[in-house]
Formats: sequence, C-alpha cells, structure tokens
Amino acid sequence: MGRYIGAVCRVCRREGEKMFLKGNRCFSPKCAIERRAYPPGEQGQRRRKVSDYGIQLREKQKIRKFYGLLEKQFRIFFKRASQKRGVTAEELLRMLELRLDNLVYRFGFAASRAQARQMVKHGHFRVNGKKVDIPSYLGRPEDVIEVKQSDRIKDRVKEHLESTKGRELPEWLSVDQEAFKGTILKVPSREEISMPYNEQLVVELYSK
Repeated sequence: MGRYIGAVCRVCRREGEKMFLKGNRCFSPKCAIERRAYPPGEQGQRRRKVSDYGIQLREKQKIRKFYGLLEKQFRIFFKRASQKRGVTAEELLRMLELRLDNLVYRFGFAASRAQARQMVKHGHFRVNGKKVDIPSYLGRPEDVIEVKQSDRIKDRVKEHLESTKGRELPEWLSVDQEAFKGTILKVPSREEISMPYNEQLVVELYSK
C-alpha cells in the first residue's frame, strides 16, 4: 500500500476528530470538522453500532494517521515497543513522539507532520551537526535539531514559526527560534504527550 495522497480533511471527518493534518487550516474556521463534523459520503450522518473490535481498530487508525504512518511502519514501532521493559502502550507513544519528523513539527519548523517529513527527506535538518534525512530517526535527550545553513530554507521555516506562534511547545522540548535550533530536554512521560487517544486499545487489538 502506498502513502495516502487524498484529501486529508476526509481523514479527520472519518475519525470524527480534529487531527491537525492540514497545518494552519486546522486552526481556522475553514477546518472541515468545524463545518461538517460527520463522516464523508452519502451515509455519513447515519448512526452505526460499533463493536469492541471496531472501537479498537478505529483508535489504532487514529494514532497511525495522527503521526502519518503506514500500517507496516506502525507495526514495526509496536513490535519494538513491546520488546522494551516499560508499559508497551506508553513506550509506543514515546517512540512516535521522538521521531525526527514529529520533532520538527513540534518545534514549529513545519506547518504539519507531512510537511516536516518532506523537509527531513530533503535533508534540511541536522542532528548534533550531522545531516539526517530519515524521518523515522529517533531523537535522544540532549540531541540538538537545527535547520540547514541555507537562507532560502531558513526563510521558509521563519514563515512557519510566525504562523505557529500560538502552538504550545511540550515541556520536554526547548526551541531557540532565533538560532533555528530545537533541543530534546528529556524522554517525555505519558502526561507530557498531548495525544488525546487511548493507546491501550492498540495493545488490546494487537494482542488478539
């Protein structure tokens, strides 16, 4: 399966929640959820009974689409999280939050995770002074992510920073907007991850 290239607003409507996939549009009155808070299609407004399996599946799909991962990628992260000593669900979220594309988005260097992923792939960021173009690269405490020394790229990032001034920066991260640098202060706890989904349902789904 290839990456989803359709209208991302339909994804939010299908899941019934704002998932911030469209960048600045998600913070405006033009957001699809604000205008039509029901699934797309002719049968979108019909009420349907959902089974326990359906609830678990939808929660997994929400988390996967929230971070912009394919099913195979998501399963790989889940397998790695299950091999760690901590709580599998929490370890999964920590790993997803520490992905380089997510960090670039959290710092405000990109308007959306999809845009952050593209910028990382094009080699516009360095980690501890070294070029990293792998979106799934996992950051560590004290890692410094900085924008490539290019006036053109910095001008683009500056526009994103200006447009995302109202975005709240997690406490486990620090950013120096003037220097175009962001630092990972520590590994986040579950309480510090602003992801409003029940990750435990994913564990229950994959445990069947």
